[in-house]
Amino acid sequence: MTAHGACFVGRVFLPGVGPCVARQDGERLVDVTARFPTMRDLCEEGQPAKAVRAAKGEDLGALADILANAAPARRDAKRPWLLAPIDLQAIKAAGVTFVVSMIERVIEERARGDADAANTIRAHIQDLVGNDLRKLKPGSKEAAALKETLIKAGAWSAYLEVGIGPDAEVFTKGQPMSAVGSMMDVGVHPASSWNNPEPEVVLVVSSRGNIVGATLGNDVNLRDVEGRSALLLGKAKDNNAATAIGPMVRLFDDQFTMDTVRKMDLSMTVEGLDGFTMTGRSSIGEISRDPADIVGQTINAHHRYPDGFVLFLGTMFAPVKDRDAPGRGFTHKTGDIVTIATPELGALANRVMPTDEAEPWNFGIADLMRNLSKRGLI
Repeated sequence: MTAHGACFVGRVFLPGVGPCVARQDGERLVDVTARFPTMRDLCEEGQPAKAVRAAKGEDLGALADILANAAPARRDAKRPWLLAPIDLQAIKAAGVTFVVSMIERVIEERARGDADAANTIRAHIQDLVGNDLRKLKPGSKEAAALKETLIKAGAWSAYLEVGIGPDAEVFTKGQPMSAVGSMMDVGVHPASSWNNPEPEVVLVVSSRGNIVGATLGNDVNLRDVEGRSALLLGKAKDNNAATAIGPMVRLFDDQFTMDTVRKMDLSMTVEGLDGFTMTGRSSIGEISRDPADIVGQTINAHHRYPDGFVLFLGTMFAPVKDRDAPGRGFTHKTGDIVTIATPELGALANRVMPTDEAEPWNFGIADLMRNLSKRGLI
């Protein structure tokens, strides 16, 4: 997080004290919990960046040291470590927002979780739909006409419906407080044999629907589970440690706005203990729906979030590089290191572990409320 003049905020666990809201000052982190007991409280401010810049606080230490101590395998429990930069916010995600990922979801559905069948189905779907749907506006007359064509060809899919239809797919990725931060282990369910990381920009939204900042996220995807049935989305997505967000939230100000986000490019690298390396990218400029429109479909008179929410914007990354055998594509192995980065937001790095071996989530909302009350902060 080195963007000059940027306003970065996050959360730190301080041993013997509890979770703290922290502002980055140069290479240091400053505790501003006395002014903002939760990240939710900060994000509810009219101008969060201005408010947190004006807050007085106490030095917590060097960001690099606190970030390095987040890794469970080498954590010193007597020293502070970085947490995911959100707390009470709902964790929401938009799916099928890029053409490439839309086609891959259709493939997953048709393959019924069988990675071996994916290549044949991919070729068939691309013959029907084509690769370049980027100019097709979801919900438009042109999109409706394509829908009718695909229905007649027997190729319609629930994923095409949300990909080019009027309504975006927005689902609950995980529960408030369940996300892991940078350098922590990210979880993949051991029953899955076909899965991948999903590098995404994550918007931070207040209870009034104001987009106040952005961060990075890994929306871990179990392709075989969701591919068997779209109704298994919850089982595929909401698992222990399966949501990674961080390293910090960059708040909007004169230098960093939604227009910045709209032009953002993400890079991703996966490095395995077996020597396997895979790179990918995701460009928000190629998203099918404007991010503000997806936010508007998430929060409105029909859908309320009194503590605000964060929203994964989806990804154009579609892993097709073979790892073990020709035609099998990519799937994770224990120990993989996934790094998602962009100059504007820094780097989110996580080690892949089975969900039952990753650090268990056992500090929830009730624990946070009791902790803050004991500290006299609420």
